[in-house]
Amino acid sequence: MKHLLNLLAAIALLVWGTQLVRTGVLRVFGANLREFLSRGVSNRLRAVLSGIGVTTIVQSSTATALIVSSFVGQGMVSLTAALAVMLGADVGTSVMAVVFSLDLSWLSPLCIFTGVVLFISRQDTTAGRVGRVLIGLGLMLLALRLINEATTVLTQSPVMVTLLEALTSDITMEVLTGAILAIICYSSLATVLLVSTLAASGGIPVDVALGLVIGANLGSGLLAVITTLKANVQTRQVPLGNLIFKIIGVLLMVPLTGLWASYASQLLPDLASQVVMFHLAFNAVVAVVCIAFTGKVAWMVQKILPQQEEEASLSTSRPRHLDVSALSTPSLAISCAAREALHQADVVEAMLLGLQKVWMSDDQKLSEHLRKLDDEVDDLYSAIKYYMTKISREELDEHEGRRWTEVISFTINMEQVGDLIERVLQDLEDKKIKKGRQFSQAGLEEINRLHEHLVSNLRLAMSVFLTGNVRDAQKLLEEKVRFRDLELAYSATHLGRLYDNTVQSIETSSLHIDMISDLKRINSLLCSVAYPILEQAGALAPSRLREQKG
Repeated sequence: MKHLLNLLAAIALLVWGTQLVRTGVLRVFGANLREFLSRGVSNRLRAVLSGIGVTTIVQSSTATALIVSSFVGQGMVSLTAALAVMLGADVGTSVMAVVFSLDLSWLSPLCIFTGVVLFISRQDTTAGRVGRVLIGLGLMLLALRLINEATTVLTQSPVMVTLLEALTSDITMEVLTGAILAIICYSSLATVLLVSTLAASGGIPVDVALGLVIGANLGSGLLAVITTLKANVQTRQVPLGNLIFKIIGVLLMVPLTGLWASYASQLLPDLASQVVMFHLAFNAVVAVVCIAFTGKVAWMVQKILPQQEEEASLSTSRPRHLDVSALSTPSLAISCAAREALHQADVVEAMLLGLQKVWMSDDQKLSEHLRKLDDEVDDLYSAIKYYMTKISREELDEHEGRRWTEVISFTINMEQVGDLIERVLQDLEDKKIKKGRQFSQAGLEEINRLHEHLVSNLRLAMSVFLTGNVRDAQKLLEEKVRFRDLELAYSATHLGRLYDNTVQSIETSSLHIDMISDLKRINSLLCSVAYPILEQAGALAPSRLREQKG
C-alpha cells in the first residue's frame, strides 16, 4: 500500500508540475504567444510550424486548442488554418515528451532551487513567474524519477502483476484507459511520460504502453471538446475537428502497434524511448496524412456544428470578448474583461439614447424593447463578474490588481444605470403614455438638456475607463457638479410653473421630479468612474468633513 501511495503521489506531482509550467509560461509569454499564433497562419505549413513552436513552449496541446478556438470564435482565424495549427500542436507535445524522456534528473534540483529563489524573492514580477516555470520543470523531472522508483517496486507485487495482465487482454481497453488517464491528468504529455516510465521499469509490456499512448492522444482530443462545451459554435468547431484527426490517427496506428513493437526494439533498445517515439510517430503521421484534408475536415465540422443565425448576427447579449484561453494570462484576461465592459456600456448607451425617443414620441413598443435591453445588461454583468472571478488575483501585480477592481466597479455601475433607465421607462409608461399626458414645453426642454449632458457624460466615462486620462477624469467630476446645479435649478423652475398653475406641469409634476432625480443618480454613477483614476494620481481633495472633537 505504501508503494502504491508513493506512485499515486508521484503521478500527482507530475500533473502538478505540468500545470505549473503551462500556467507560468502563459502568464509570462501568453500575449506574445497569442500574437505569434495569430500571425503564423498565412498558409498551412506556417500554421503547423506555429502550432509546434507554441505547444513546445506551453507543453500543452489543450492550451493551444483553447487559444486557437478563441481566435476562430472572434473571427480572427479561419477554421482551416486553426485545424492546421492543431496538427502542429500535437507534434509539439510529442517533441516535449521525447525531451523529458531523456535522463535529465540532474536538472531537477537546479530548477527547483533556482525557481524557489526567484519566486520567493520577486514573486510579483516577471522573474518570479519564470521561477514558477522552473519549479514546475523541476517537479516534473523529480516526479518522473519517483515514478520509476515506485513502479520498480510495485512490479514485484503479485497483485499488481495480475492487474496489469488484465489490461493486456484488449487493445480497445488499452485505448480507453489511456484516454481516461489523459482526461483525468488534463494532459496527454503527463500521461505519455507516465506510460513511458511504467514501460521502462517493467511495469507494463511495450505493446500495452503503445495502446495507452494511442488512448492518451484520443483523450487529449476529447478533453478539448469537453473544455469548450459551453462555448459558442465557432469556438467548439476547432476541438471537434482536432478530435476527428485523433480518430483518424487511432484508426491508422492501432494496426501498426505490433509492427512498431517488433522493429523499434532493434533501433531503440530503451523501452521509454520506444514509447515516446511512437507518440511522436503517431502525431507526425497524422499531421502528414491530414494536412491536405484540413479544408475538407473544416467543411465536415461546419456541417456537424453549423453556425446558428442568431449567433451570426452577434446578439448584443452574448459576450464577445471573454476569451477563456486568456485566463492563464491575467493581464490579457483583464483586458478582455475591460473590452466586454465597454460592450456592456454600449448597450446602456443604446438604452439611454432610446429613452429620449420614448418621452418625445410616447412609443410604448420602443419602451418595452428598451426595458428588455436591461436584461442583456444584467446578463453581460453576470458573465463579466463570473469571468473575473476566474482570474487568479494572487498572480496580479499592483497595477493589474487596481485594473481588476476598476473593471468590476465599472460593470456594477453600468448594471445599476441600466436598472435606473428601466425604472424611468416604466414610470413613463405608467404615468405618461398610458394616461395620455404631456410635459410642458419648458419642462420638456429642461429634461432634454439634462439628457444631452447625460449622454455626453456617459461617453466621457467610457473614455476615462478605457484610457485612465487624469484630465478627462477631472472634467468628468466637474460635469457632476454642473449636472447637480442644473438639477437644482430645474427643480426650482418646475415648482415655479406649479405656482403659476400650468396645467401640463401639474399633471406631470410627480413624473418630472422623479425623472430629473433619477437622471441625477445615473449621472452620479457615471461620474464615479473618475474617482479611482484621480485617487491614484493624488488629484482628489481631502474630505471636507470636520473631525469630531472630544
